[in-house]
Amino acid sequence: MGVDVLDVLAGADVVNRLDGFEVPVHRSLVEPMLMAGLPRRLTLVLWTTVSALAFGLREIWVLPIGVALHVVCAAVTRADPYFFEIVLPALKLPKRLEP
Repeated sequence: MGVDVLDVLAGADVVNRLDGFEVPVHRSLVEPMLMAGLPRRLTLVLWTTVSALAFGLREIWVLPIGVALHVVCAAVTRADPYFFEIVLPALKLPKRLEP
C-alpha cells in the first residue's frame, strides 16, 4: 500500500484509499440529467411556457426571447451544472430569518 508521488502531486485522496477497494462509477450516475443543455425541469418549464404563449396565444415574438433565455441558461449550466439545483431552492427560502 504505497503512496504514489504523482497521486500526491495531483491532489488525489490517498488517505482513505485502500488497494482493491476502488469501484469505478459511471459518469451518468454523478452528472446532472440535462435536456438540450439545461436541467430537465427548467427545459420543460421554459419551453412549455414559450410554446403556450407562441402557439396558443399566437404571440410569435416570444420565440426569440425563449431562444435567448435558453442560450443564456445553457451557458450558465455549462459553467456550473449544479447552478439551478442550488439557486432555485434558495429563492424559495424566506428572505429574513426570524428568531
